[in-house]
Amino acid sequence: MKTLQELYKEIMEQELKSGRELSEQYDNYPMDCLLHPKDYAPVISVGNCDSCGTDSACQNNCIFDAIEKIDGKIYIDPQKCTGCGVCVDVCKMGHLMENREIYPVLETLCDHEKQVYALIAPAFTGQFGEKATPGRLRSAFKKIGFQGMVEVAAFADILTLKEALEFDRHVKEEGDFQLTSCCCPVWIAMIRSFYHDLAGHVPGAVSPMIAAGRVVKKLHPEAVTVFIGPCMAKKKEATEPDIADAIDYVLTFQETKDFFEAMNINPEDLEEDEREHSSKAGRIYARTSGVSEAVRATTEQLAPEKKIKVKARQADGVKACKELIEKIQKGETDGNFFEGMACSGGCVGGPKALIEKEKGKELVNAYGEKASYQTPLENPYVLELLERLGFLDIMDFLNHSDLLTRDFSGGAA
Repeated sequence: MKTLQELYKEIMEQELKSGRELSEQYDNYPMDCLLHPKDYAPVISVGNCDSCGTDSACQNNCIFDAIEKIDGKIYIDPQKCTGCGVCVDVCKMGHLMENREIYPVLETLCDHEKQVYALIAPAFTGQFGEKATPGRLRSAFKKIGFQGMVEVAAFADILTLKEALEFDRHVKEEGDFQLTSCCCPVWIAMIRSFYHDLAGHVPGAVSPMIAAGRVVKKLHPEAVTVFIGPCMAKKKEATEPDIADAIDYVLTFQETKDFFEAMNINPEDLEEDEREHSSKAGRIYARTSGVSEAVRATTEQLAPEKKIKVKARQADGVKACKELIEKIQKGETDGNFFEGMACSGGCVGGPKALIEKEKGKELVNAYGEKASYQTPLENPYVLELLERLGFLDIMDFLNHSDLLTRDFSGGAA
């Protein structure tokens, strides 16, 4: 097996020899973009786009107006780009790609004084092979040099509890409603950028990724946190000013697979290092309606006498998210809990997922069914973690959980 130092040197040499041209906004200097990805948009332009003509698919499909074409070259505004990946999908020239963060992660892992934690998204099930169990994946990350692997599903549990408490507190009668703030940064960006009037219906909760990063850093102040998932938009979310303290780097599943292959590591062949910390509620966040189901089940346990029950409506894909929001504004839906996912099928349909979304959904559901606990209220690890964070009880958590709270009232970040 190659050492991290050997791998890092090899990759850097390959990049220097590749001579790939980035558009002028990157000063034609790929190494800076590779080593300092947070200074750039989560989507980058590679090469000249003259042959695409004036009807640019990337511009036409970007709802955030983040793309400008000048003299045949594409310029992407780092402030506007959410990294949803739609432009990458529609670019027939192959001149758009995600901003890769594997290089600074490698550099960090080479420093053996640093404690680096892998925070893996709930959509991971089956992505690295059906035999790549959570325990074997944990062994794989440790073999690379990570201190440990944390399942973000455990923090989805905690956010489920927070959202259920918010629903119980604020949805009191017919006509009241809540837009879930969990999971999808593109959904939240849409609301903050274009639908400010609805921001008051979004509970001020961070995403499970941010919750995981903040908690790990609170318990281990010197930790370096690396989120791993199928979503390019998480790269942008990790840099938003009010939550940039949580996640140091974001790798996609594809980057992580490349990492394993470069190190000659096959997670399916490794020993088990199994630890169960999440309930079914947190595990099913990875697919459409998972958040809604988790909050509904938890709310019913939390307030069984509550007259207004969770009546969820979901949207899949950016277009469907816009349509759902417009229906809410026009009063054309009878739901009271709205979940939006920018990717069809939810996170399992993310742009950097490694398996088909239907297979991903099947495996996520199966992993959910294996959980020893159904909701965070049943999960002793969640209650233990809240105690370690200094909360006296559930209501104390609701009223004082600044660690897991953000403010959506100011519009787009």
